Amino acid sequence: MSMDNQNMEQEPKQLERAAQEKIGAIEAEESRAYFSRELLIWYDRSKRDLPWRRHRDPYFIWVSEIMLQQTRVDTVIPYFNRFIERFPTIQDLAEAPQEDVVKMWEGLGYYSRARNLQAAAQQIVELHGGQMPSEREHVFALKGVGPYTAGAILSIAFNQPEPAVDGNVMRVLSRYFLIEDDIAKPKTRVAMEKMIPALIPEGRASDFNQALMELGALICTPKSPHCLICPVMEHCRGRIEGMERELPIKTKAKKPRPEQRLAVLLEGSGEREGRVLVRRRPKTGLLASMWELPHIAVGGEDLGLDVVQLEELLEDRGLTWSPMSPYMTAEHTFSHIHWTMRVLIAHEEPEALALLAAESGVPYETAVPEAIGMEEEAASGEAGAGVGENAEEWRWISREDMQSIAFPNLFLNILNRYFEGDQA
Repeated sequence: MSMDNQNMEQEPKQLERAAQEKIGAIEAEESRAYFSRELLIWYDRSKRDLPWRRHRDPYFIWVSEIMLQQTRVDTVIPYFNRFIERFPTIQDLAEAPQEDVVKMWEGLGYYSRARNLQAAAQQIVELHGGQMPSEREHVFALKGVGPYTAGAILSIAFNQPEPAVDGNVMRVLSRYFLIEDDIAKPKTRVAMEKMIPALIPEGRASDFNQALMELGALICTPKSPHCLICPVMEHCRGRIEGMERELPIKTKAKKPRPEQRLAVLLEGSGEREGRVLVRRRPKTGLLASMWELPHIAVGGEDLGLDVVQLEELLEDRGLTWSPMSPYMTAEHTFSHIHWTMRVLIAHEEPEALALLAAESGVPYETAVPEAIGMEEEAASGEAGAGVGENAEEWRWISREDMQSIAFPNLFLNILNRYFEGDQA
């Protein structure tokens, strides 16, 4: 066959491919335009009335987005309202004692979010006169603000066409555009971030990003998407291909490491009657600076040996107590650790040491002082009486003291159960 004949045969095929590519591009463009149009129509009609949506205040939007990380909207609303009432401006948040900020966050978990939020507020006061910056590089420079949060602030508060890609958004995009890449991989998130600006209609960045999040939260849900009422179902390629329940593709995260813990709920006696002993965690690391029951990590194979270790912790502080007995078992999962906490209960018995001292003729001394001055603070509503040389790390607290110091959820639940049962 001559070269001329070969070229004549190839030419129609090339034209056909070019035509198909053009048709495909037109269909893709129509699909994108349809998605953006119908999504906004639905959002304008159906959006939820949320407290941070009632104002375009960048501070409110920022606080809400930090709270909403790993937390459901219904859970966040009362926390948001209390937080804004206590810290109505960035300046108020920046100047507050950190313990007050963490206390207002108590129950939301992931407490580094609260500490980073305050650190960023202090940055804003120092560098931007207390006003949230609207420049991309300045928002990204704030403590605890990553690509998603920065995009949410810039788009929702300042209507800038920036992507805000979270789990809800990745799920919607994966299904609608039939994206089969693993959303757990950073490159997939980056690719989706690059898609978003072309989808945002001019002047509607704020509403579009909120609509995308809303669709993922209410309709395009993880396990049971409500396709029949979805505003963009007609062109959703995942639904058309019958893959809506298989998408998005996501590799399973590593299971949290299990840890066995043994804690003691030590009840006070005498002047400390009605109080229990707690300690403060280190200023860095997991649950930094929060309060907890004294506890230790244990192997869990021999309860007798585990109890001995826990008793040594108390003995080091000059404490004596009645025999320990089981109180309850509680569990809590962090992002990388799962705690199973066995809690024992005992009653302080300082008279036992005094009796031993009398029998031996050695003056009675204890590392649990009467805390001169600290008892007065406790009586006046401060955070309880000091224990040991470092009164900041160990305290006897009452139910009332729990209103002013912050506990992780695990210990908050244990102590609430104890004090509520005591009052019953």
